[in-house]
Amino acid sequence: MTDLLTVKNLTKSFDESGPVVDGLDFTVREDEIFALLGPSGCGKTTCLRLIAGFERADRGSVEIAGKLLESPDHHIAPQNRGIGFVFQDYALFPHLSALENVAFGLTDIPKHKRNVYAEEVLCRTGMGDYKDRSPNELSGGQQQRVALARAIAPKPKFVLLDEPFSNLDAMLRDSMRKEVRSILKKAGMSALLVTHDQEEALSFADRIAVMNDGKIEQIGTPEEVYYQPKTKFVAQFLGRTNLFHADANGGSEINTGLGRMRLNCNACGKVLCSIRPEHLTLEKATNEHPDEIGKVVSREFKGHDITYHVELNDRKYLVHTDNRVIFEPDDSVVIKPLESAVILEDEN
Repeated sequence: MTDLLTVKNLTKSFDESGPVVDGLDFTVREDEIFALLGPSGCGKTTCLRLIAGFERADRGSVEIAGKLLESPDHHIAPQNRGIGFVFQDYALFPHLSALENVAFGLTDIPKHKRNVYAEEVLCRTGMGDYKDRSPNELSGGQQQRVALARAIAPKPKFVLLDEPFSNLDAMLRDSMRKEVRSILKKAGMSALLVTHDQEEALSFADRIAVMNDGKIEQIGTPEEVYYQPKTKFVAQFLGRTNLFHADANGGSEINTGLGRMRLNCNACGKVLCSIRPEHLTLEKATNEHPDEIGKVVSREFKGHDITYHVELNDRKYLVHTDNRVIFEPDDSVVIKPLESAVILEDEN
């Protein structure tokens, strides 16, 4: 795949407290949906605004299809970057109909053809029957689809999505994610999504960059960043996990409080490890290894699965099992790993 967006050493500060965006390097490929995922205040929206041209970079550069858009000495105005933007609040013109909102930016199309083309784009987003309605006559999901139609109508090379699902209720969020992803894929457009929602990034994006304190800690597919986190922050931010220290002797196995456990790679010395709760299971305790017997402290029944809180050797572990593994509080159990533990780069 060819890289469409290239971000190099992108840096931005607003005051003397330090950079909000600190030396970001990443690429987005053609026909790829890429997500910047991180907590509030980590710099992801500032990065989006730098790419869009709403902010000026202190250092670094932004290129699309080899064309320089942003650097300390070069700045192309937002309207000339060939980028579509879907805002968090949709930012539709309240006095214009859905059709007029979409047609507004089609300045390269002859005036007498704009409404025809705008209606075609609205139909692609499932909003053709609502073309004459004003934004205040539309639901949140419908407004979002109109905003997306407006963003893709000029056929931009790239679309930026600034937390576009955050104003929707949980059920609508899920369905709209699927719809918007399908629309972008069918249109063959690359997109950059900014979100603080882990589930949203994992289900929507082809690749994810996990941000923390202005920096990118890891880039990879949803499966890579979830199952093979590189740092403690990534392991904890992407979902619940069990962290523990252990002494490795150069091989791919270690002795832990849970017994002998495989590692995802060879290691030597003191290491910090992570293992997801669903990569553990519970078995009824026997007297064979008394030092590995734990006690169920509590459990959370969720229908399709159960989360157990287990105390073992003065430590507490989380274990997710399917609903056929049944234990009660105070039961004696043995925690068994189903997958390898992952070694993390940091120990803080």
